[in-house]
Amino acid sequence: MTEQKDTTVNSPRVLSIDALRGFDMFWIMGGDAFAKSLLGLTGLAIAPALTAQLEHVEWEGFRFYDLIFPLFLFLVGCVLPYSLEKYRDTPNAAYWRIAKRTLMLVLLGLVCNRILDFKFPELRMAGVLQRIGICYGFAAVICLHFRVPGQVIAFVSILIGYWAILTYVSAPGGKAGDLTPEGNLCGYLDRQFLPGKIKKEYYGFGDNEGLLSTLPAIGTALLGVLAGAWLKSGIGPWTKSLGLALVGLVCLASGYAWGMSFPIIKILWTSSFVLVAGGWSLLLLSLFYVLIDVIGWRSWAFFWIVIGANAIAIFVVPRFVDFQKMAAFFLTGVAEFVGDGKNLVLVTGALAAKWLFLWFLYRQRIFLRL
Repeated sequence: MTEQKDTTVNSPRVLSIDALRGFDMFWIMGGDAFAKSLLGLTGLAIAPALTAQLEHVEWEGFRFYDLIFPLFLFLVGCVLPYSLEKYRDTPNAAYWRIAKRTLMLVLLGLVCNRILDFKFPELRMAGVLQRIGICYGFAAVICLHFRVPGQVIAFVSILIGYWAILTYVSAPGGKAGDLTPEGNLCGYLDRQFLPGKIKKEYYGFGDNEGLLSTLPAIGTALLGVLAGAWLKSGIGPWTKSLGLALVGLVCLASGYAWGMSFPIIKILWTSSFVLVAGGWSLLLLSLFYVLIDVIGWRSWAFFWIVIGANAIAIFVVPRFVDFQKMAAFFLTGVAEFVGDGKNLVLVTGALAAKWLFLWFLYRQRIFLRL
């Protein structure tokens, strides 16, 4: 944790990206449970369909909740054109910074996976923070050494290359193009070469954040780099927002069209999934940018900014601070009086406790900077 001057007040870019990052993390920190509880009380005919959007697709397809992780990776890429600009002419000076952040994210992910238990045969080596660190590292190096045309080539090459690998290379004893849970190449490579244990609570035949599927995830971060470069350019703000929206629509159309032959599968992070998730990410960024930076409606965004400014902290801290127990301690009595709304009261209390914790950090200008 570091204490430093809060730059979000003076930087519309950071406000926009922090707000969208906060919106993204809201669902991970308990927004999903809050929405499910609320929908369960409405009795609306559409409630089951909306609730389903707050669950991952079991294998093939796309729901709102499948957007959460790729949106975060996209936003990791968005800030790189800004944070690395001063290293453009001296890229060697940035390598230590990039390596340190990559390593710290990977190590923090291993701590979250309980590496300190020292039960290495039971340890899951892969994870969300590990993938974020690796994608950040590769995207940062590409951002440093290539201008926009080179970044576009890298992005397209990753998507086409990954498609070619999964389409034409078979796992031993299998067949090329097999994208089933038990027969896909990614799962085979995880089973053969990924250290540690592949947890059965994931999809069982490989890791959700496995080895080969990290390659197209780098593409997701690169799409964010391109979006950040577009926002950083000197063109007008309305043109920026329109450009983001148009490219987002193109990505969506391309992703769904490609998905008819190369299915949209989050666990494998297929190229079609990259485009669909990237399309929605671009549309959301366009919306947040218009509302916060172009029109200037910033007061509504404060709730999200508080979360987004310490996104990594709120991902890690609940691993060892039980906010649910905290809410139950203070609110169980109140919850008993509301009947069917008991669960809603408790999940709202836990969500509020997390937000107040982040607000305290924000007010103290304490941010987790890796």
